[in-house]
Amino acid sequence: MSLALAFPNLDPVIVSFGPVAIRWYALAYVIGLVLGWRYIRYLAKGAVPGLNQRAADDFLVWCTLGVILGGRLGYVIFYQPGYFIDHPGQIPVIWQGGMSFHGGMLGVIAALLLFARLRKLNVLSVADAAACAVPIGLFFGRIANFINGELYGRASDVSWAMVFPSGGPAPRHPSQLYEAFGEGLLLFIVLTVLVFVFRASRRPGVLTGVFLIGYGLSRIVVELFREPDAFLGFIFGGISMGQILSLPMILFGLYLVLRTRPWRPLPQSAGG
Repeated sequence: MSLALAFPNLDPVIVSFGPVAIRWYALAYVIGLVLGWRYIRYLAKGAVPGLNQRAADDFLVWCTLGVILGGRLGYVIFYQPGYFIDHPGQIPVIWQGGMSFHGGMLGVIAALLLFARLRKLNVLSVADAAACAVPIGLFFGRIANFINGELYGRASDVSWAMVFPSGGPAPRHPSQLYEAFGEGLLLFIVLTVLVFVFRASRRPGVLTGVFLIGYGLSRIVVELFREPDAFLGFIFGGISMGQILSLPMILFGLYLVLRTRPWRPLPQSAGG
């Protein structure tokens, strides 16, 4: 019989005031957006050209709307369209969970394109700054998933497996923590090194491409340990919806990186 780590069974509700409750899930979104905004303001000081701090302040509102609207609509369309067709009144009930990263990403892309066009900013430069900050939100979001005991992994006998309250008696991979590390902490470190050591922001699109590749690869790998959604299961064979949606991200990320030809030196200025 294998041993399992004790799951830190925390209440998903941090504090409540009558009918109003503050949840870890909502707090993770707030922290991720605020820290991401502060980091973009820092990058706008010169680390990422083509963006200023005032634009970074205004972009926060656009980004927030893109994350929330895109994330919810993505979940509705990609994961449970039949349920929400029958229960349309449940679509805006986001405080009960049900957000899609891929949908949120599409929402942010739409907000970014419109914002950059209205402000006459370089789209790829704005995207690069946003890409550097997104792993911050992903990290806190996955930690919130772990606290909620949702999106847990497949049954396993590894020594660090946990018995999740809603996952039955079998010990399972804490796949939320795998995702917090891969698509959150590790990807943030990689992008930070590219910005401040290799000056990758001088080639607009490279950072966005690396983010798309890094997230897509991390998600595809972690999905091998994550229990598929009960209402969806595997799409075909052992392939999950998360893996299918991640593949176009990787392909487009490769296009963005390769189109900049980062192995070629930047042209020298006239002043030498």
